[in-house]
Amino acid sequence: MGCLLKQGGGLYARLRVGAVLLAAGEGSRLGSVPKCLLRLQGVPLINRHLIALSGGGVDEVVVVTGYHHAEIEPAVETFPVTVVRNPNPEAGQQSSVRLGLEALGTKFDVILIALADQPLLSSAEFTELIAAFKKRPLGTAIVYPEVNGQRGNPVVFSGEVVADLLATNQKIGCRKFIDENPMLVHQYRTENDRFILDIDTPEDLDAFEKRTGWKLTMPLETAS
Repeated sequence: MGCLLKQGGGLYARLRVGAVLLAAGEGSRLGSVPKCLLRLQGVPLINRHLIALSGGGVDEVVVVTGYHHAEIEPAVETFPVTVVRNPNPEAGQQSSVRLGLEALGTKFDVILIALADQPLLSSAEFTELIAAFKKRPLGTAIVYPEVNGQRGNPVVFSGEVVADLLATNQKIGCRKFIDENPMLVHQYRTENDRFILDIDTPEDLDAFEKRTGWKLTMPLETAS
């Protein structure tokens, strides 16, 4: 018998939750730096994400690497996760999404697609988004956060939608699929701007420090 969680006055069966954490990018706009290895208070962002995913109720995680795999994979080897390397990361994020979903499989009720360069996501944000998925309108199967009209991440898919996608040979691009299937989508509107904060450029690093008072430092290998 599944655990029952009380949320918002209702009872919800315990969902089995999986996650794909994307860490295959080149970080070209940041000088080819592996963004997921940027350090916040001395801890690489990817490690913070894995801790937060576990604390947020995620049962299994697949990390997809590509560019910078030689630096990233040792950073996660102590975590109980599956690591999949994209041999052709230049094919774009959609190729990494498919590899991650294939490795995760179809045994989950809920699957999160998360980016490893969102520095302020914590277990609270993952819990918040999973709760929003549970409370989504009838007939929808995809949930993403929206903050002041801006689309955020992670994106949450039902297990059924993922199984259907994996049964085809079509490319799986989250944004493209969402845009082509609006009836399946619920925009979870929130004021929590942690969902829209990520790091792409040196200007983003400066803006992050001004916003939080914390400095993101370069990976140790890059700094040295």
